[in-house]
Amino acid sequence: MNITTLGEARFPSPQRRTVSDQARVSSRLIRDPDAPPEDELLFELAGPRDRLFFDPPQTRAGIVTCGGLCPGLNNVIRSLFLELHHGYGVTEVLGFRGGYQGLDPASGREPLMLTPELVNRIHHIGGTVLGTSRGPVDVCVAVDNLIRRGVNILFTLGGDGTQRGGNALFQEARRRGHALAVVGIPKTIDNDVAFVTRSFGYLTAIEEAAKVLLCAHTEAHSVHNGIALVKLMGRDAGFIAAGAAVASQDVNFVLVPEAPLRLDGENGLLAALKRRILRRPHALIAVAEGAGQDLLAASDAARDASGNAKLGDIGLFLRERIERYFQAEEIPVTLRYFDPSYLIRSVPADAEDSILCDFFARNAVHAAMAGKTGLVIGLMHDAFIHVPIELLVSQKKRLDLTGPGWRAVLAATGQSFGENPEPV
Repeated sequence: MNITTLGEARFPSPQRRTVSDQARVSSRLIRDPDAPPEDELLFELAGPRDRLFFDPPQTRAGIVTCGGLCPGLNNVIRSLFLELHHGYGVTEVLGFRGGYQGLDPASGREPLMLTPELVNRIHHIGGTVLGTSRGPVDVCVAVDNLIRRGVNILFTLGGDGTQRGGNALFQEARRRGHALAVVGIPKTIDNDVAFVTRSFGYLTAIEEAAKVLLCAHTEAHSVHNGIALVKLMGRDAGFIAAGAAVASQDVNFVLVPEAPLRLDGENGLLAALKRRILRRPHALIAVAEGAGQDLLAASDAARDASGNAKLGDIGLFLRERIERYFQAEEIPVTLRYFDPSYLIRSVPADAEDSILCDFFARNAVHAAMAGKTGLVIGLMHDAFIHVPIELLVSQKKRLDLTGPGWRAVLAATGQSFGENPEPV
């Protein structure tokens, strides 16, 4: 997994302890002698290098945050600035406002000049002080702007689309002969980024989702035949719903995009829910927003500004189907519907995510100052690594329905319907 460098690193690093460029992290945690050798990937170990490509006093860096909010964005912005400012002596760091749109001068949004005073307490608040947006920017216009402003390094905080955009900026700058280091920091509460064991903000989102599940369980448990239905984020992967259910230990059914959702018939969700209500007159259901999309009439052509397919509302669909089913069965139920949606991602990062944000940011700075570009900081086996952008955006991480995470869900819920096993 070779990483592109801008050229010879000629300047001494102020960092006392450095990492060799030859150090590698294997994609295999456990070496299986029966596995084909080509299944093993070797990634550059992240960390400070002993020589720098950029001369710190002559370097200007930029930061941009794109896409949806995520707990910890301000933490990353702050740690990027502090490592550049105190760790390397970079004197000018620009915060481009409003996502990639802020790279276009026509947007009218002048970037912020970050200072120690400006970033002093931003980690205590959610969201991003730089603002965000979805959608691309004209690459040529953006690179013109970066060159005009003398930006040598650009840190891109965002998901797949953001990182693809960062790679396009790097490629265009290289075509023009401008040495621009583009280093991405993967951002998503969905935890679905390949080569990243845990994305920052995920555990904070789990904690907030678990609070909602606690309230929902109280509502369901407080009435006879009470059913609480909670829709959680998770467009393509069910990590939030699964993780929150295991943290809660009160959920009876977890529905995720990776598992086909069958509603009708003896092995369907509705029949399983009826058995639960007749046996113990309350139930709690957690559904990821991307689950059961094949049951909905959403248009495949509908896309948001980031190019993501617009999902049908599985929560409202399930609420209507559950109510209609129990009416037909002549079983009175009280159904409470919860949709915390953006609430779980707009809060400040918890302590563990705050630490993770700091490590992501500092390793991004180390890579950029060494002249590495076209990469995203990954996390594998508790080691931070350099992942080529093209590789990272070529795949997504999914919940393994044969793995320990999903087995923990089944053990916590005892759910039994569709292709899932009998209650444990």
